[in-house]
Order: sequence, then C-alpha cells, then structure tokens
Amino acid sequence: MRGARTAAAVAAGKLTGAATRALRRGGGTALPGLVALRVDPGVVAALGRQLGSGRVLVTGTNGKTTASRLLAGMLAAAGRPYLHNREGSNMVRGFASLLVRRADLLGRIPGADGMAGVFETDEATFPAAVRALDPDVMVVTNLFRDQLDRYGEVDTVAGLWREGLAAVRRDAVLVLNADDPSVAALADGWPGRVHWFGIDDPAFAREGTGAADARWCACGGDYVYERRYFAHVGWWRCAACGRSRPATDTTARAIRLELGGASWEMDGAGRVEMRLTGLYNVANALAAAGAARVLGLDEAAVRRGLRETSAAFGRQEVVLLEGRELWLLLAKNPAGANQVLLLLEQAGGPEMAIAGLLNDRFADGQDVSWIWDVEYELLAGRVARCWAGGDRAEDLALRLDYAGWPRPLAAAQSPAALLDAVLAGTAPGDRVFVIPTYTAMLDLRAELARRGAVRSALE
Repeated sequence: MRGARTAAAVAAGKLTGAATRALRRGGGTALPGLVALRVDPGVVAALGRQLGSGRVLVTGTNGKTTASRLLAGMLAAAGRPYLHNREGSNMVRGFASLLVRRADLLGRIPGADGMAGVFETDEATFPAAVRALDPDVMVVTNLFRDQLDRYGEVDTVAGLWREGLAAVRRDAVLVLNADDPSVAALADGWPGRVHWFGIDDPAFAREGTGAADARWCACGGDYVYERRYFAHVGWWRCAACGRSRPATDTTARAIRLELGGASWEMDGAGRVEMRLTGLYNVANALAAAGAARVLGLDEAAVRRGLRETSAAFGRQEVVLLEGRELWLLLAKNPAGANQVLLLLEQAGGPEMAIAGLLNDRFADGQDVSWIWDVEYELLAGRVARCWAGGDRAEDLALRLDYAGWPRPLAAAQSPAALLDAVLAGTAPGDRVFVIPTYTAMLDLRAELARRGAVRSALE
C-alpha cells in the first residue's frame, strides 16, 4: 500500500512539474512537491531514505546555500553521485519536488544506494526535515537575528534546532561552527560525534564587529572574547561557567581575501582557494569541508570542489549589463549586511559605486528597522555614487544619508527604474556593487533576465 501511494505521488508530482514548466508558471521547485505531499504525506521519507551514501542537512541563518553548494561541488569532484536542492527551495515541499523529479514511476530513485543527498534546510523546517530524511550528517553554519516576524528571536530558532536534534539517531554526526557560541551550545548533551570547524587568524579580529546576537551563556554569564571576527563570532568563553570555544577539526589559518576570491591554509589540505571571498564565506567553506570529511571524501576532492564551485545566484554573482559589471551581494539581515560592507571596505577599492535594494515582504521580514544595526558608516568617504531601490527605497536612502554616504542618485522602487538610473549614472567599464535583500534580488534578476543579462529561473 505504501509503495502504491508513493508511486501515485511521484506520478502526480511529475505531471504537475511538466505542466508548470510548459505553462512557464515557475521553475517546478515547489508546486510538484506540494501536490506529491498531498497525495502521500510520507513521500519525502519514502524517497529520501533510499539515498544510501549519506544524507546531509545544512541549515543556519546565513551561508547555508553557499555551504551546501560547495559540498555538492566536493561530491562532484570526488565522482560520487548526489542529489542537491540547488535551486534553493529549502522546505519540505522543495525536498519533495527534487526527489519526485529523480524518482521513477514505481517510486524508486535509480542508483540511490550509492547516492548522497545534500539538502539545504530552512531554519524552521529543520525538525520536519530530520523526521522525514533521517540524516547522517547535520551542518549548522551560524545563528543570527533574521526575519523576527517569521522566526522569532534567536532563542526560538535554537529551540527548533534542539527539537530536531532530539529526533536524530545517536550515530549521526553534527558539523558545527565552533566560533558561534549559540551553535556550539547545540552540542551540549549530544552523545554522538561532533566535527567542529572554525577560523584561527588573529589578523581578522576587530574591535567593532557589528550587533551581537549572543551575549549571554545559558548559565547567565557574559561571553568574553579573545578575538571577535564579526557579530558574536570568534574565540569566546563564558566568564561565569568557563564554557569556551571548542578545539576545531577543520580550521582556516593565514587567510588572504581579494575581491575575486579567497585562499587559506587548511589543516590536512595545505593551501586551498575558492572563487568566493569574504571571511563569512571562508566559514561557509569550512562547514562544507567538515561535512565532506565526515562523508569520507579525500582532500583532493575537497580542494577541487572549493576551487571550481561558482557562486550561487545573487551571492557574489557577477553580471554584465551594457558594459557595466554588476556584483550582486545578497544581504538579508544585520550580520550578513555587515560582512558584505566589511568585504567592500577591505577589497572594494576607492570611490565605489553601490546600489542597495530593500524589500519588506514575507521572505525578507516585514520589519526593516534592522537596517539601523547595519554599519553603513564603514564605507563613509569611500562611496562616490549610490542608488537606493526596492519597496522601501526611501527608508534605505534615509539610512544611507545618516551614514554619511552621498545623496542617492535615485530612490526607485521598481528594479527596471533602478537599473535605468544605474546605467544613466555610470559608463561602460564601471563596476557597481549591488546589495539586495532576498526578494529584491529575485526581482532584480528577473529584470536582468528580461534584458538578456542573466538566464531566467524558468530556463
């Protein structure tokens, strides 16, 4: 009975996906899964648990898309078959769509015994993902304040993660960020194996590191820092109970950051490099490398995966538009935005041109007061031209004015109007850094696709 129901769900999902793509009503990353789940609520478990070469969940506030993409690149470099929700549909319906697409009409995934699964997982979806997929490895990148109207405070998200971990097999492995005390706390009471990753480079410690979203230990004591890299991430300990940053298994030292990429010394792998840059992406790469090591990949595959994996859309993606070079740098919360600004301070050069886009839709968080926790002042005096865009363009323009940036050349709500203003204010050969929130990035890429600068998500 179960097999017949799963097969019916696969057939319904495939039919829905074909219709969706034929009608150009979406990319087929969510609706087929919704239909399949309606037919068989257990379809994700029935299909996903067929994957016998390691099922990996990757979650966190920031970096889960990049970390899972890098891990997929390492698996590809190792020649190991895998499934990955690459399009970023990271809820259970997205998992269902991916699995249905790869299954046959009998409800089987060909070659599943030797196949791994890399599932980027929304923070709030984590408990349901654990129950459905019975993961072998769970990766947590970081925990920051994000979309408070959707997720609640960071303690709420941490509670969801602990709920998910309570349902995990004890022989599963946690891959955790040792530099984030909130993530490290997930190991408290965990009886199984933990693989820790973190940064060991005092050159990147800073006095001003942005708003911290973890100030107190569970015992009530204050966190104190030997080093802080950004927000509450660094070499920490509790002044009261003595709990402290664990020793790391996968570590980055002697880091070099340039606009076009990053390199560092990684224990056991020598000097590695990747196309992405920024200290936050080094941490994402360590998360992926730690998971790859847990899965038994060799160091050559780890190095090659880092070196060859390109940016996900909107995350250090470079787009050419009428001779201008647009660098898309997604920033959806204070911690992420501060890291983007820090990267530009370090590697953006003098007299930068920057366009910011701010939306307040459900997927962004409808309270945009978080922009006042972003240290735009870091770039005061370094910005020659700027533009404000998105649904809340005027709010962003006001914030940039308080930060000492020049008056925006335009405050345009529509992406078409913003791009027209950017083209009018620049010349061929110019570079413009574009910093959008999530839905603003999707809107902008849709307009860039309409102009032929990027491929549409439907293609």
